[in-house]
Amino acid sequence: MTHTSIWIRVIAFVLLCSFTISAQEPSWERLVNSDKEPQNWLNYGGNQASHRFSSLDQINKTNVKQLQTAWMFQTGELRGGLNATPMVVDGVMYLMGPMNRVFALDATNGQILWKYFYKISVQGIPYQRGSRGLAVAYGKVYFGTLDNHFVALDAKTGKELWDIEIQDTKQCGCNVTSPPVVVKDKVIVGGTGGEHAHRGHLNAFDAKTGKHLWRFYTIPGPGEPGFETWGEKMWKYGGGPAWLVGSYDAETNLLYWGIGNPSSDFYGELRPGANLYTNCIIALNPDTGKMQWFYQEVPHDMYDFDSAYECVLIDHEVNGQKQKLLVHANKGGYTWVLDRVTGKYLNAYPHVDNLTWLQGVDKDGKPIKMQPVPPDQKTYVCPSAAGGRNWEASSYSPRTKLWYNMGWEVCNIIAPQKLDIVEGQPLFGGSMEFVAPKDAKATGHIDAYDPLTGKRSWRFMTKYMNVCSLLSTGSDLLFSGDVLGEAFALDAKTGEKLWAFNTGASLTGSPITYSVNGKQYVAMPTGMGSLVGGLTEIVWPEMAGKLPEAASTLVVFALPDGVAKGAK
Repeated sequence: MTHTSIWIRVIAFVLLCSFTISAQEPSWERLVNSDKEPQNWLNYGGNQASHRFSSLDQINKTNVKQLQTAWMFQTGELRGGLNATPMVVDGVMYLMGPMNRVFALDATNGQILWKYFYKISVQGIPYQRGSRGLAVAYGKVYFGTLDNHFVALDAKTGKELWDIEIQDTKQCGCNVTSPPVVVKDKVIVGGTGGEHAHRGHLNAFDAKTGKHLWRFYTIPGPGEPGFETWGEKMWKYGGGPAWLVGSYDAETNLLYWGIGNPSSDFYGELRPGANLYTNCIIALNPDTGKMQWFYQEVPHDMYDFDSAYECVLIDHEVNGQKQKLLVHANKGGYTWVLDRVTGKYLNAYPHVDNLTWLQGVDKDGKPIKMQPVPPDQKTYVCPSAAGGRNWEASSYSPRTKLWYNMGWEVCNIIAPQKLDIVEGQPLFGGSMEFVAPKDAKATGHIDAYDPLTGKRSWRFMTKYMNVCSLLSTGSDLLFSGDVLGEAFALDAKTGEKLWAFNTGASLTGSPITYSVNGKQYVAMPTGMGSLVGGLTEIVWPEMAGKLPEAASTLVVFALPDGVAKGAK
């Protein structure tokens, strides 16, 4: 080896170490003001209002057709696919792979800076093997695990700082499949458990030390308001998981979180009453964990219609007055709009065409004539328990003033079943068969709405259900992908398809965009990991054997250098 080549290797090593060490991890001020840093992706939802919007505009309607792969990264673990939202902080990408594999990557080329593989302590993992991501703040990487622990790593080295058990996963039948939310000096962690005999909760930990600070139970206990909505014993086992990710408004100092379904899912005889606070949006004071208000979308749910999805916080002008909205898509195919200061109902509108479980929403926001699910017979219900959409997130563009959401036209035949209650054990309460709507084809669609009124501007039809989150940008593009592996970009104003690329693997994660050294990138996680992915071949038999094979690959796109430099 020549002296020259030795020096080249030494210089390369020094530069790599320098890059790793100099990466600045975000403070709370940066997280809450993330819209000012479009080159980064600092929160799960882009900003803490869950907009999934970036003002980056180098990739635009004129040049989007010239997008090409910049780099790809394989996580090395196929079980669970790649569902995560990557975080990007000053040129470093933090990625959660399946089975709680964590990577720090050079965001320009995918080179590994460090990696950490969590050792899962149990054999039988409840729910899925994938994870939706992690959070980065205060020089740390935070995530919950598939065996229900809360872990922090040093963001610069990947060294484990703590590993704290939230609750024994074998006892509760619960775990953590979504990233936590950092609010000021706290990290708030949700969890699964809606299909097990478990009492759901949210937990807050000190961001600097990991000390447990508060726990909010999503089902009230004896003597607490709402306890009377459960009967004698189901408050201990009634589900109510906070299995997705909350949103935060610094002006109201409220943390908004969607709560999942009660268990057992279909057999409602065990739990008479409205079953608070399942199927609710709750607003908590993050400093104390105390609830300020709640709004229940589906009382006494017997359809598995979670309210767990993202709370989109939008400042909307009405008659010259700014109104602080909370827009929330329910799994049951309806979208509710609330005043997020008070929790007051403002409007509701459907985001699917096939609905049987209700006949509308009254002036107070309550479902009209909810469909009964008799315990001794099968019931046809639309939409299905997979949802009028599932967890894959919507997007709001402050440029177009449109809210982009998905819809699935798939139905269920539900057969309730009474089960014995054993803490931590499955309590699904029946079986279900996925079917096409009686008088229509099973399809999917992406829609653009006025977020307050629900007036639809356009609809983009997909032959199959769309299980990839949406991303809008400052050049009025809307990115997503489909189960056949096609990543695509739409005109956010019209819904016209402008670009497509076959990645070779189903897209079931959440795309992001970021820039490094003035170059914009779009990152698309691939690999089927959604629990509902298997119903594709059930509802669409012609798809049997045609879905892409298992994968867990991040595909990153960018413009050719010459095009990127010439773009606006």
